[in-house]
Amino acid sequence: MKKILVSLSLVLIMFRTYADEGMWLPMLLGQQVYNDMVKKGLKLKPEQLYSINNASLKDAIVIFGGGCTGEIVSNQGLIFTNHHCGYGAIAKASSVENNYLRDGFWAADKSKEIQTSLSVQFLNRIEDVTQKIEAGLGSLTGAERNAKMQQIQSDLIKEATGGNEFKRAVVASMFKGNQYFLYVYDVHKDIRFVGTPPESIGKYGGDTDNWEWPRHTGDFSVFRVYTTKDGQPANYDVANVPMTPKYFLPVSIKPLKDGDYSMIYGYPGSTNRYEISDGVKLSTDINNPSLVKLRDMRLKYMYAEMIKDPAVKLQLASSYAGIANYWKFFDGETKQLLKYDVYGNKKKFENEFNNWAKGKAEYENIVADYAKNYEAWRPYAKHRQYLNEGIMGSPLLAFAGSWMSLENALNKKDAKAEDIEKAVKAAERARANFLENENKKSDQKILAHALSLFMTDVDPAQQPKEFYTDLFKSSSIEENPFKKYAADVFENTMAFDDAKWKAFTAKPTVEALQNDPAYKTATAFINNYNKNYASKFAAFNSKNNELGKAYLKGIMEMDPVKAKMMYPDANFTMRVSYGNVKSYYPKDAVKYDIVCTMKGVMDKYVKDDYEFDLPQKFIDLYNAKDFGRYADPNYKDLVVNFITTNDITGGNSGSPVINGKGELIGLAFDGNYEALSHKLAFDKDLNRTICVDVRYVLWCIEKLGGAKHIVDELNVVSK
Repeated sequence: MKKILVSLSLVLIMFRTYADEGMWLPMLLGQQVYNDMVKKGLKLKPEQLYSINNASLKDAIVIFGGGCTGEIVSNQGLIFTNHHCGYGAIAKASSVENNYLRDGFWAADKSKEIQTSLSVQFLNRIEDVTQKIEAGLGSLTGAERNAKMQQIQSDLIKEATGGNEFKRAVVASMFKGNQYFLYVYDVHKDIRFVGTPPESIGKYGGDTDNWEWPRHTGDFSVFRVYTTKDGQPANYDVANVPMTPKYFLPVSIKPLKDGDYSMIYGYPGSTNRYEISDGVKLSTDINNPSLVKLRDMRLKYMYAEMIKDPAVKLQLASSYAGIANYWKFFDGETKQLLKYDVYGNKKKFENEFNNWAKGKAEYENIVADYAKNYEAWRPYAKHRQYLNEGIMGSPLLAFAGSWMSLENALNKKDAKAEDIEKAVKAAERARANFLENENKKSDQKILAHALSLFMTDVDPAQQPKEFYTDLFKSSSIEENPFKKYAADVFENTMAFDDAKWKAFTAKPTVEALQNDPAYKTATAFINNYNKNYASKFAAFNSKNNELGKAYLKGIMEMDPVKAKMMYPDANFTMRVSYGNVKSYYPKDAVKYDIVCTMKGVMDKYVKDDYEFDLPQKFIDLYNAKDFGRYADPNYKDLVVNFITTNDITGGNSGSPVINGKGELIGLAFDGNYEALSHKLAFDKDLNRTICVDVRYVLWCIEKLGGAKHIVDELNVVSK
């Protein structure tokens, strides 16, 4: 493995003001952080956490799919991750006859494991490329700097991967552009579905319990990595063999107690904890409420169809789960930001910064310039949300909008026949995928409602005026024009008509595209935004990036004594957080324990309920108190979920929760509602990570699923 190139003198540092806050770069923990980890209960040496040349914990951690984390738990490439991370693959493998999502699935042996389209990525190497990038950028600013940055990143990635389809590279910005790392990954594409509990366990509590503690969800699923016989990454092939990993996690079934050490490795998606106060206000005033309102509308129509038909539920399950997850998150984030006056607290800090920055030309206008930049973009923020979450929230319009690339190919003066054919084939593949996942009844209602909301909620001066003029011209006063219009679009678009589609693809023309009602609708809104507002958003982002880099640099200089600990905002690169299993007080006179047990699962059980039903075998095993070796002696019950003080965010789903000896004790899958402001502000008292206990995972596999052969693969530690 190539040695990591990191200059510690270049690493900027951030305030660490709160207990257990921090998503640390594992290769740059530093002595202070490591000492604090040991103080809290870590028993491992630094080289066991992260090693350049030898196997270490980091080699058991993978990027799972496109946005989750997984961990290797056996010497045969077995992966544990969350149920919701495997949800799409489970749904795709299911049918009405073999409904693995509803009934669960456990492969009887490796030959019964199911092929998926998933991939996992192992971190191969990291290189500090700050000097290369800064040298290339020079003094460029604005759009020129952005364009040059894209070129430099592209060159670095091309050089790192060499065109190898089993390599992936990304240039990650740290500390708001004050440092850059090149991450190179080994990509494995033969990932097979091994097992999952029934959805009634994997998603127990549904949207009602989402982001809530107490919690009783068995949020896990099991997959396996396959390689060529010589251990190389490969596409699916029956000749491939289970992976022999560099490292895998032992699994602990020892009891938990309040105060136990906990460590989480994974790939947290994004945080913005040094956001300016104006950014917080934009979120609470416009961005979040708009997103919540529009997703609420979409979910309502999808849910109404899903509860009618098991086939529709399977079809929409993955999409619905993704929309619902962050619908509730952003609703909670807004409430917590307001409740704890994050805006006001940031304003106070900015006043302190301004006082310090007086007379310092590099810093004295940053806060004021930030405010001007947000003020310039604020009038258009709702428009952008309503386009992305409303208009493009219709799967039909999102698909039709993708035809713009085909129109561009057709419009080229020197267009080659092979280029047009390539664009047509891409559209045909996209159509096949669209039709597989499309539910016309819910989508038609989403489109009608989205058009109505755009007209009533977005500034009239920003409307695609000709579109709405034509809409009302064709509608009578007795009819709902939006419902009628949406019905016409769905009736007449070639997206659903095989004959029309075949005729178009046989002889594609710009005129045929522009006359299609779905395409005409999508492009009316997209072109309106691109023509009038896209450049404003690009300028807003570019200026924010420049200001953010300078602001963070100034914060470091403002109080170097306090700036003793370092961690950058999350950006889907490998991080480690540490803390403890710990109870908390969410409100006056209420204390939440560290664990939830099977008794709590049964207390919530409602037969045939959409969110709180249970398999009969589960109930029978509980009544017999048949917990095997997995019961917790302190509770005389099977622990289902537990909480820790670890700092995580989206992308950490499926992350391993590890004890002081480096053993797996659970899988992180959620945060708690009282601290959903964590993307912008970490709460030192209330922040908790909700984890599924690995003992519950093993019980579900062995006792409920009858798949003891899978448990036998693991290195289970009981002492």
